[in-house]
Amino acid sequence: MSANPTPKPIPRLGWIIAFLASATAITLAYTSLQKSRPVIVPDHLQPISEVPNFQLTDQTNSPVSLADLKGKIWIANFIFTRCPSPCPLISSRMAELNRKIERARKGVNLVTFTVDPTYDTPAVLAEYAEKLGADPTQWRFLTGPEAEIKNLVVKGLLQPFEKEPSGLTAHSTRFVLVDAQGSLRGVQDGTDPEVVQKLLMDIGDLLRENPPK
Repeated sequence: MSANPTPKPIPRLGWIIAFLASATAITLAYTSLQKSRPVIVPDHLQPISEVPNFQLTDQTNSPVSLADLKGKIWIANFIFTRCPSPCPLISSRMAELNRKIERARKGVNLVTFTVDPTYDTPAVLAEYAEKLGADPTQWRFLTGPEAEIKNLVVKGLLQPFEKEPSGLTAHSTRFVLVDAQGSLRGVQDGTDPEVVQKLLMDIGDLLRENPPK
């Protein structure tokens, strides 16, 4: 009786190579699909209007225009340093946002507009900004001619700006979001206890739409 033939070894190395090649192809296809899928922008972040050009001055007494802010998303709020309420609350929430966007710093700037530019000179704003831990390269406090600020706030950022009998200004407590191209994209209520979290989510959506280079 002849001996049974010795079974041939299964080419395991070939199967492993084939499996790895297949897995790599699937991964590449999935990655390509992810990149090709359009980013879905939430309804509340659809473009609203174009922010007009402006020329103001920051807390370091340096000129700042719309062109200086383009290329990054920016979030703005509105305060005046003599405001007893609600400005301290709004400013504290902007300071909290400032601390929490460190990982997205490359693509985001913060801007605070004074609505009392006669009193809020660059020097006054610099002192106010320092108390909030604001780095002037990342968080600008802007002042300038009142007429120009009012035009920008009302016509460009679509927020209220009205003189009261006391001589102070009734102003918005909202945060506004502007994209890297200079388009107004949304607002959030600054008195909302969850406003910082909501702003972080909005920033994430806008960064996914147009990642910083």
